[in-house]
Amino acid sequence: MADGGSDARSGTGLEFGVLGPLQVLADGRALVLGRKGMRGLLAMLVLEANRVVPIDEIVDRIWTDDPPATARTIVHGYVSKLRKLLEEADPTGSAAILTSPPGYQLSVDPWRLDLHRARQLISSARGKPAPTRAGLLREALGLWRGQVLADVPGNPITTDLDELRLSAVEERIDAELELGRHLELVGELRQLVTEHPFRERLVAHSMRALYRSGQRADALEAYQRFHRRAVEELGIDPGPDLRQLHEQVLRDDPVLSDPGGTDRRVVEPRPGVVVPQQLPAAASGFIGRGAELGWLDRLCEQRDLSATTIAVIDGAAGIGKTELAVTWGHRNAELFPGGSLFAPMHGFDGDRRPVEPAEVLARFLHALGVPSDAVPNDLPDRVGLYRSLLARRRVLVVLDDAWSPDHVRLLLPPGAGSVVLVTCRRRLEGLVVSNSARMLTVGALSAAESIRLVDEVVGEPVSERDPVAARKLVELCGYLPLALRIAAARLAMSPEWTVEELVAELSDDDNRLSVLDLPDAGVGVRRALEVSYRALSPELASSLRAAGLVPGRWVSPHAVAAVTGVDVATAGSRLSDLADAHLLEQPWSGGFVLHDLVRLFVREVAGDPEAALRALMRHYLAACDQARRLIRPSKDGLAFTDATTSDGPSSSAGALAWFDREWPNIVALVHAGSEAGLHQQVWQLVRLVHTYCFARTVVREWVALVGFGLASARVSGDELGEMLLLHAVNATSARLGMLASSLPEARRAHRIAVALGDPRYQVLTLGQLANALAAVGDHEEALLHHWASIDLAKREDDALGQAAGLNNVAQVEQALGRREIAAAHQFQAMEIYHRSGDERAYVLAVNNLAELYAELGRLREAEEYARQGVELAHSGAMPFEEAFGRQVLGAVLARRAERVAAQAELTESLRLFEQVGSPRAVLVRTALEVLSTEV
Repeated sequence: MADGGSDARSGTGLEFGVLGPLQVLADGRALVLGRKGMRGLLAMLVLEANRVVPIDEIVDRIWTDDPPATARTIVHGYVSKLRKLLEEADPTGSAAILTSPPGYQLSVDPWRLDLHRARQLISSARGKPAPTRAGLLREALGLWRGQVLADVPGNPITTDLDELRLSAVEERIDAELELGRHLELVGELRQLVTEHPFRERLVAHSMRALYRSGQRADALEAYQRFHRRAVEELGIDPGPDLRQLHEQVLRDDPVLSDPGGTDRRVVEPRPGVVVPQQLPAAASGFIGRGAELGWLDRLCEQRDLSATTIAVIDGAAGIGKTELAVTWGHRNAELFPGGSLFAPMHGFDGDRRPVEPAEVLARFLHALGVPSDAVPNDLPDRVGLYRSLLARRRVLVVLDDAWSPDHVRLLLPPGAGSVVLVTCRRRLEGLVVSNSARMLTVGALSAAESIRLVDEVVGEPVSERDPVAARKLVELCGYLPLALRIAAARLAMSPEWTVEELVAELSDDDNRLSVLDLPDAGVGVRRALEVSYRALSPELASSLRAAGLVPGRWVSPHAVAAVTGVDVATAGSRLSDLADAHLLEQPWSGGFVLHDLVRLFVREVAGDPEAALRALMRHYLAACDQARRLIRPSKDGLAFTDATTSDGPSSSAGALAWFDREWPNIVALVHAGSEAGLHQQVWQLVRLVHTYCFARTVVREWVALVGFGLASARVSGDELGEMLLLHAVNATSARLGMLASSLPEARRAHRIAVALGDPRYQVLTLGQLANALAAVGDHEEALLHHWASIDLAKREDDALGQAAGLNNVAQVEQALGRREIAAAHQFQAMEIYHRSGDERAYVLAVNNLAELYAELGRLREAEEYARQGVELAHSGAMPFEEAFGRQVLGAVLARRAERVAAQAELTESLRLFEQVGSPRAVLVRTALEVLSTEV
């Protein structure tokens, strides 16, 4: 999150309030939010602003344990109404509700939310002097307008906001006690303790206020009252801090008269004792990192004043770890009266070896005032003297660019509330285990922060002159601070350069790392990555090269196993190690992503890309073949196996999820294979993914992909490939209602099948040719071809071919108005599909039969089959089939005058058809309009 303040808020637009009754202001005017359900939904979206709220969670929160059958439909309606309300209130779009599977999210600038402003004010108060702290906290508490979301139904989660308010109250009282306002706080504290009897900090505040107001007996009574209640009702004793305060009151400890209210046991530097201040100068124009700075602030506030607090700041090369540590140290220097120590450990410096702890200790002892001739020679003696000097001092120690836990352990101060910040390019889990260190991983900047950084380094707002080029510039720099600073430095050093010209230079992948290099200054992205790469073991380096050669957005252990020849478990372990070294990111279990600049570097040092591509093709051919067979049985004769697919998906839903996740990688692999001339593998891979594209109704990308496949099959002269891809094209055309235009392709596919002489291919192409003929109105010839395909399938003992032919005959007979005959054939096809285990075709046949029964007026049977089809499609994640079933069911219910139920089914059918891009959405929309006009 970027640094900022209330000045970042827009003066106009929408603002949202949850710190009280739900409130939406449009330019200061309150909007009327309507029904309770709408308020409940909006409250959830505001509480989770800019994050996706799953629709199932929305239903559970609004209706708790008893949602209506049409709950999801009602939620869709609420979303539509809220969108309209927000758009009408603010056409500029300062806030919008986005559809983000599996739910919705409110996209809004956080400063438009009262809860965000409250949190920022509370966070800003930390570490400030008492007057400032009290003022900021009073301003934050003023944002609460009453009970949080008091007017919202269901079960909104507001516990954290209630806790936030109470914590702010406690902090505000702490600041005012420090300012000496003891007597005026007594009454307020008495009321607060009554309302929250088990909050020990409020009891402690009350005791201090009473004691400093001259009411010592009342302070002791407040403790005894809490003690009795805690023992009787909770069975526990007061905590150690409250017990210590009680003892201080009993013995009239002088420290209680100090408005600061804490026992300062840290030895302040005495005259003649050196107070080191070794932090390097902070970089000018520090941008962003608000969340990381806040994390360090909270860690410092919560630290044990009798121990040392350690934070490991890890992240990729050039991400800004040192800058973050140094900036935070300068901003919080007053918290460390013993001074600050800084040591560059050179753990990942390509020009020199890591600095030994003994050398760092000598430097630290000098900084602490120890003469050169008094620094011990032996390492244990140096450690002992270092710890003795810091035993009662509160210091900040920054150990920059550490190599390992052992590299820094001897440099940790002994206690007294000191803080140690260790920066490293890898995760130092050993310090977590042995020294209770906390981990902070630093990522890339946001796009807005990156643009601000470029403007700051250049010294002028270059983004205002060409905002489009500026956005492209920071994207090409991967939002990496080092790359951004180098790019900005090039603009600053060459004023005649425009942002657009620099973008053109960076857009050349072969040249980008060279542009992001300043040889004279000894800094560059390639140089930084080389150091990390050289630090890898040969096995990890090989895995990184393999990952860099995988085309696509992310890398799996299976893909790396295929390229490197190791087993999947070993590949996964090595990828995890590379993620620990921040050369990869692991956004989800089993999924790894390379930063764009890392990928460019790895491809410079990688070996034979074609060999890697062939290995990947073998893996994906086998994996796609295995996954598609779980979605639908295969009839095309293609079969592939590979050792890397042994732990693939095991169900139809799992196979669809696997394809969903891998789809971008498959598309990238097809493109890469085409460029490399791997034509046979390309058409085979395209054919294998047809089953997925048909099930998910992937249209736009499939049309482009099948073009690559057909071109590869034709270039290689492979007629089998051409025929199978033409068959896939025609099947998709049928789903999209475009069969009439595909008659030439259907004829070409059938001619090839006949020439190949394989009956199973003739069964496939005869059926499609017949479907295309029916689409252009030649029903009689279509029936002849369908029956020919059925006879051929019977001779070949092809049950699925028979079922497909009977299903198609039923469709033609239905178009001819011979519905009884059509229903008989459809029933027979349905039973064969059921016996053969083609679940998706079976569901479609069930829906077809339901539609025929509805047209025959057999409404009871039509409803029964339609509900069965809907249930099977929904449980099997078949959106097109579910939409079709709901369309038929809605029509049946409408004929029975059950209009509300019919409207609910048709509304959901329309949503699903639109989701998969089906032209049947037009029919459903028309049916809904007719239904709404009926009286």
